Amino acid sequence: MSLLPQHFSRITARLKLGLFSRSFLLLAALMLVSLGAWLQVFFSMEEGPRAIQMAQRVTTSVSITRSALIYAPPSVRPALMLDLATKESLRVQPREPTDTLEPLPNSNYWNHVAAEIKKRQGANTQVMWAVNRTPGIWVSFDINRDHYWLVFDREQLGLTAGIEWFSWGATALLLALIGSAISVRFVNRPLAQLAKVAQQLARGETPSPLPEKGPLEIRDMNIAFNRMARDLRQTEADREIMLAGISHDLRTPLARMRLEIEMSSISDEARQAIDDDLGQINHSIGQLMEYARPAGVVPDQGINVSRVLHDLFERERSHTESLGGHLTAALAPNLYARITAHDLKRVVSNLIENARRYGCSPADDSVYINLSARLEGNIVAIEVTDQGAGIAESDIERLLRPFSRGESARTGVSGAGLGLAIVERLLGQVGGQLKLLSRPSGGLIARIELPRSKG
Repeated sequence: MSLLPQHFSRITARLKLGLFSRSFLLLAALMLVSLGAWLQVFFSMEEGPRAIQMAQRVTTSVSITRSALIYAPPSVRPALMLDLATKESLRVQPREPTDTLEPLPNSNYWNHVAAEIKKRQGANTQVMWAVNRTPGIWVSFDINRDHYWLVFDREQLGLTAGIEWFSWGATALLLALIGSAISVRFVNRPLAQLAKVAQQLARGETPSPLPEKGPLEIRDMNIAFNRMARDLRQTEADREIMLAGISHDLRTPLARMRLEIEMSSISDEARQAIDDDLGQINHSIGQLMEYARPAGVVPDQGINVSRVLHDLFERERSHTESLGGHLTAALAPNLYARITAHDLKRVVSNLIENARRYGCSPADDSVYINLSARLEGNIVAIEVTDQGAGIAESDIERLLRPFSRGESARTGVSGAGLGLAIVERLLGQVGGQLKLLSRPSGGLIARIELPRSKG
């Protein structure tokens, strides 16, 4: 019995069943085994008392029938035997030496019944299953020198019918399964509610508070989770206010510094160097704000990824060309995925910006970027490819962490190191994935994989 939960755990794991289904199937299996064992015990306990009871009934019926026949006048005996057969279902028939006899079935119950009858009626008493191919329970008795059979219906002396026991067992099992389903539902409902609000919280939504009632353990868990959700929301709000204040307080003096530099009498080279540094500071502030901004709510329906990428490509191409780079695209039509258009643009824009800043070709120091999107099975694959120096495979995992930057081969321009971390965080909200792959001919492939969805 101890191996049953382990066996069911392996089966339900293969079938990928939920907690409700696993708990219900386990309880149902345990109830089936318990009901089978209970019925076996009940039949074993019923067999002995039932056999003794039936033997007493047979003995009493034989004694009453013998006495009635002995004291009844011969002329009345036929009517008496007819009355016994019609009203009491007891047939009395003469016993002949030429009778064809069929013994009782070789079972514990019928052997017990026969032994009890012989114990009360005498060892010479015969108990048969059929006589002359006529079914019934045939018990012999004598009146002086006359020999008779007293015939009982088998249903009167047999155990309870199997169909009747099956109907009672099926009813009990059905009621037990209904009770199990209600019990499992009652236990799993708080966990289902907790999982739902936890998913809402993970997506950046404001979940509805859990009910702070019910059993003590559930109530304490819900109270603690509600408190945690409130603290997280407050922390998120405080962080947004803090970052907004930092952005305002930093960008205001940066703007003044730019104005003062333009009005100063320093050389053009020094002015350009300072202006580049200020631009880098402004870019780092923008990345920090972008990283702190929460992801959008996952839409219920898939959006047209191809259309969003086409609009983004038109915008980014003009910006790339103004910087002396080249941006091309190969976008398959009618690709759908569950992600907001704003988050998709944030993701791909970060990858294109990353390629613009770090993907200069060693041949002519120009930027060549290709944006592609296609369907691969149930995956919408989006790739941003450049022809830069690439990234060592050992550095890929580190670069996906916040505030991590690559070697100087790919980081001639310094940054906050948040671009790829922003991309990975936004994709994680929608079940997507970011992969960085080195091109054999040189450069980097930033590959986005999104689950395919219906439009």
